[in-house]
Amino acid sequence: MRERGAALLLVQCDGAGAAIEAEAVCRLLAPLATTVEMTVDPAEAEALLAARRLALPALERLGRPLIEDIAVPRSRLAEAAREIRAVSARHDVPVFTLAHAADGNLHPIIVVDPSLPRLPDAAWEAAGEIFALALRLGGTLTGEHGVGVLKRQWVADELGPAAHTLQRRLKEAFDPRGILNPGKCL
Repeated sequence: MRERGAALLLVQCDGAGAAIEAEAVCRLLAPLATTVEMTVDPAEAEALLAARRLALPALERLGRPLIEDIAVPRSRLAEAAREIRAVSARHDVPVFTLAHAADGNLHPIIVVDPSLPRLPDAAWEAAGEIFALALRLGGTLTGEHGVGVLKRQWVADELGPAAHTLQRRLKEAFDPRGILNPGKCL
């Protein structure tokens, strides 16, 4: 698949109108793509889906992948992918993007040297730019994985001061002794 181009878009259609829907997708993508292929062969379809499932194990061979997710409006997906590529180049940090295009969810995966004792500053800076990009494009810091420890320093930027304060107050109301998930986001 590597020779086919820099990106791969898999579209899976199912249900009663799947064949008609797939043909319409192919017609729409044909002017924009290097190649468009369609299959109804279950084995060929499974091979394409296997390529997607094997993307993360392939990245693990390059180093330690830091799996992140952001979400942007679908109309801004291409812009987000271009910007992530620019962030990667600017910081000289390998970033590989997998996505669920139908819902605007992108997984910009930063790959770092596993022998390093801590995350390099360039990786932190790249992550910060990617998170800021999501917000700038009208998206969110997370589409499915949650804020977690890595993104906690950016959550206030997304929520704004009033909502962030409200969330902290709610946490205090339900956890006055701070024993639930201590030292985490809120």
